Amino acid sequence: MTADIGRVGVWSVELRTAAPGEIADAAAELDELGLGALWIPGLGGGDIVGDLERLLKATRGLTVAPAVSSIWRHPAKELAAGHARLTRAYGDRVLLGLGVSDPGTAAEHGHEYRPLHDMAAYLDELDAEPEPVAAQRLILAAMGPKMVGLARRRAGGTHPFLVTPDYSATARELLGTGPLLAPYQAVTLERDPAKARAAGRGFLTGFFGAPAYRKSLLAQGFTEADLADGGSDRLVDSVLAWGDLDAIGKRVAEHLQAGADHVALHVLGVDGLSLPQWRELAGLAQSAG
Repeated sequence: MTADIGRVGVWSVELRTAAPGEIADAAAELDELGLGALWIPGLGGGDIVGDLERLLKATRGLTVAPAVSSIWRHPAKELAAGHARLTRAYGDRVLLGLGVSDPGTAAEHGHEYRPLHDMAAYLDELDAEPEPVAAQRLILAAMGPKMVGLARRRAGGTHPFLVTPDYSATARELLGTGPLLAPYQAVTLERDPAKARAAGRGFLTGFFGAPAYRKSLLAQGFTEADLADGGSDRLVDSVLAWGDLDAIGKRVAEHLQAGADHVALHVLGVDGLSLPQWRELAGLAQSAG
């Protein structure tokens, strides 16, 4: 496996967008709570290296990762140099998550969209840098079998988004026994079904219509009807884990039993940093360990 990042981590928009002091304090507490990794989204680009360093400075043992940096918004030269600098300062605590975004983003940067070719070419650019990123420190946002195959050959693993435990089993088969498989998992500790699903749809609905995620969800066995009107209850319940800690723990265990090495938990339906929820979810890091 690429890296020992524990069984459970936190995926959070707010760990990138909240006030710097609040981010540092939250990261330090998450480190003390025993979480294995912190995942922050690529968003629209920006200073991802600086945002990773803020988390590294505040912690002692956690791994940090962008989930994921767009290859169109961050030149290979920039990310390779940034990764080298962070590694010298903080050791092997950075996994560099990379994604091909979408046709619109590629077009904005003057490129035709050829996902597999584009990612392979970007990896070539990283390899050609004076301080290349070791393959074991690269994580690809791979969902389809061809991109998973590229990750198996040229990266340390994959970080798939909006996938079920059944997908984790399929991905493990494709990856083999070595590479890291660290799926994203949306969660809410809301016990009421209607409120939980509303929280899920509030964040996830926009992704259901995005071509890459739509294709992935259809390949996972969902139907066009499941994807319509904000997503069916079946779809939402499959990509969102909701309920008490036991219910969330069951979903984490299903991913791990299917072959995942680590599950990145994203708390939905909360304004601001989700510290109370993270404190509760931290118990899963020990029980899944």
